Amino acid sequence: MGEARFYRLNRAGIDRTVRALALRAAAEGMRACVRGADPARLAWLDDRLWIEPEDEFLPHGLEGGTHDAEQPLLLTRRGAIANGAATLMLLDGAEADPGEVAALARVCVIFDGRDPAAVEAARGLWRRYAAAGLAAQYWDDASGGWTLVASRP
Repeated sequence: MGEARFYRLNRAGIDRTVRALALRAAAEGMRACVRGADPARLAWLDDRLWIEPEDEFLPHGLEGGTHDAEQPLLLTRRGAIANGAATLMLLDGAEADPGEVAALARVCVIFDGRDPAAVEAARGLWRRYAAAGLAAQYWDDASGGWTLVASRP
């Protein structure tokens, strides 16, 4: 059964957070998918992942390419996960229903902790996932490093 991990960004950039989570998934032998609601943000993220940091290449692709199914990290707006990822990252209000979370190894909800609407949307997902009996963790970077704030079995 999958686990939901909520990452409240107060200091960390979304690009660095996605990179770190994608590298962690790859180290665990998993592909990852980023599902975003904003095509402009996904295009920006695609550019950032190509150029930074210069010494660490992260293979990835933006949905719509001929090799979507083979990408270790796929950036998408669509619901279906085209690359067989076991880790799904949700950005900018994108969602995954509890059944999808349960079928994956992990779902990471990444949101701006300074945006009240984003915080409330994340809380709504937490409640939905809790009602479905899913395990969840809530991480915050306000202290400069990631701190586990809450978890439920």
